[in-house]
Amino acid sequence: MAGMCKMGSVLKFIGGVLNKAVSFVVFSVLDLLDFILCYGYKVADFCIEAEWRPCYCSSAKEAITSSGKILVSEQGESKIVSLNSSKLQLEDISDTLYSRPSLVAEVSKLTVNELKKFKLDGTAKTNKGSTRSTFTINSIIVEMLQGKMVGRQLHHIPTWSDCDCKFCNSWTSSSKDTLYVKAQGPKDNKAREDVIFIHGFISSSAFWTETLFPNFSDTAKSTYRFLAVDLLGFGRSPKPADSLYTLREHVGMIEKSVLEAYEVKSFHIVAHSLGCILALALAVKHPGSIKSLTLLTPPYFLVPKGEAATQYVMRKLAPRRVWPVMAFCTSLACWYEHISRTICLVICKNHRLWEFLTKLVTRNRVRTFLMEGFFCHTHNAAWHTLHNIICGTSTKLDRYLDVVRDRMKCDVNIFHGKDDEVIPLECSFNVQRKIPRARVKVVENKDHITIVVGRQKVFARELEEIWNRSSRSH
Repeated sequence: MAGMCKMGSVLKFIGGVLNKAVSFVVFSVLDLLDFILCYGYKVADFCIEAEWRPCYCSSAKEAITSSGKILVSEQGESKIVSLNSSKLQLEDISDTLYSRPSLVAEVSKLTVNELKKFKLDGTAKTNKGSTRSTFTINSIIVEMLQGKMVGRQLHHIPTWSDCDCKFCNSWTSSSKDTLYVKAQGPKDNKAREDVIFIHGFISSSAFWTETLFPNFSDTAKSTYRFLAVDLLGFGRSPKPADSLYTLREHVGMIEKSVLEAYEVKSFHIVAHSLGCILALALAVKHPGSIKSLTLLTPPYFLVPKGEAATQYVMRKLAPRRVWPVMAFCTSLACWYEHISRTICLVICKNHRLWEFLTKLVTRNRVRTFLMEGFFCHTHNAAWHTLHNIICGTSTKLDRYLDVVRDRMKCDVNIFHGKDDEVIPLECSFNVQRKIPRARVKVVENKDHITIVVGRQKVFARELEEIWNRSSRSH
């Protein structure tokens, strides 16, 4: 028995070494490919749209200021300044947008740093004092912002590499720039409580409406009003080409499109993956209105002291490994701006073809509602949302969780699939450590998607129990 265990450990070690070696080769090639694609897209954008489309390869300032917004810091928690009506606002952007070193560069940097330690050992001095970053904005910048931002509307015209079908651009036919919301509840407006559903990354409201909504009991359907939203940039919601999809934009659009439009006063929240971050941000802004928080696979990573939070989370989420497969997929999406744009060009722009082929091959036996979320977004929306929300809010989540723990009494429930390869199980227990009253349920043999899909009837009953318990406690 001991020999078998030892053999297993040896094989695991060899597998790990092979994974690292193959990953180094593969991602070094991908670094080069992304570099080549950068220039390819610049030429294509110029030829098709008669303008250079800036990217984050060369200049973060160029990419941000092209949308009429000014970058005022490039260190750590970067800020941009924009003007809404007559009010200057600060928005957080993640430094991971423009600080993603190639694998070869990282190895070289580590080697150089190790050599420097020998040379500078004993001579380096650390500054123990605290400094406060400041910035100034002169009148020329303010005038430029006023000229570009006052009265600004969402940019409706899709780029050549984005899908131009009626479904993806249904928002352009409306005079209101609000999110798409699927509402279901008593038609006489006698619902006693509201429930807001927030989907995860590259998903849509269909993740809830096609799974949970049909499986709620008649009692629940007569008691609650269900509000499932397509996040900004996804599904049928607006996909502005000049948005940076910051936390403020996402939360502001939910407030405008759901809380204000449907006159929601108090509510339960059910959120999945990336949506958990938006749910916490929304809860912190409306602490007295939250009746319960249900979080599915929340991406909360504990950042070691001395580590840059945004960079640490990016590496945990996207470790640049070829195995497991989900790690490879998230690494492509997170590290490579132009490769991920190519994937969107092939898949998202041609989603009608892929949906048709799927139905043809499966003889229409497979429901394709998940494709709506996976296909119906733009690269700009996915790229900025991934970095600005999951990576960029890593420095805020501790404060959000502290507020939920100390200032709110709402019921907190967490569900996590044991086989989830996207968000590690430890993330849910990290949330519980911050909020001791939170209940964590680990679901056996379920992953990031099947935590809901495939067990929707069971999960619908679990949610109803949570809401009933929360209502009784209030």
